[in-house]
Amino acid sequence: MELLRHDIQDIIEALGYHKCILGGHDWGGILAWNFAVYHPEMVDKLIVMNAPHLTAFKEYLFRHPSQLLKSIYIFFFQVPKLPELVISLNDFSMLKEVMTDSQRGIRSKTHQLTAEDIEAYLYVFSQPGALTGPLNYYRNIFSSFSAKRQDVTVPTLLIWGEKDAFLELGMLPYIEQYVQKQLQKYVVPEASHWVQQDQPEVVNKLMWSFLKQKIK
Repeated sequence: MELLRHDIQDIIEALGYHKCILGGHDWGGILAWNFAVYHPEMVDKLIVMNAPHLTAFKEYLFRHPSQLLKSIYIFFFQVPKLPELVISLNDFSMLKEVMTDSQRGIRSKTHQLTAEDIEAYLYVFSQPGALTGPLNYYRNIFSSFSAKRQDVTVPTLLIWGEKDAFLELGMLPYIEQYVQKQLQKYVVPEASHWVQQDQPEVVNKLMWSFLKQKIK
């Protein structure tokens, strides 16, 4: 996580800036939370979509067996090499299902992935060693849990798909307690974990409204 934080910092500075508006979804969102904790001076505003603050996730995970069950794949991913093999079976059918099936995938009928979209995803992950990098995020998640309180002190927009199959809605109050400045939270009805692909018009409108607001 520390190396990834440095990457973000280096990109901002290489572009000639000292601050940014930082946004992310899923693991990108987790990294965005983390960067805002350690480098609040470099974040004007933070936008996170269906991604938990890691300390809040840890607290919620071990107090709610239902979330622990939904997150069981994280423990499987700790095993070396086997997850890469399992995910690649049957032409990466596991990856396809995560994005497209009725329970976990994009729910909106008008925003389904096309065959070309799916093929692009599979092409990337089918390259030699391409699965190991993403899986290593999960393999390092427990070492990223901090014993210290990690408050976020920048204006934050949290967008959450109501029908997320991986992260429970009950986690939101746990996340809110770590945002010490202006927090705007929106639960998008009927949207999946892939909220920005499921309801792009709604998400774009929420982000644009947040970005236009003056910082208090």
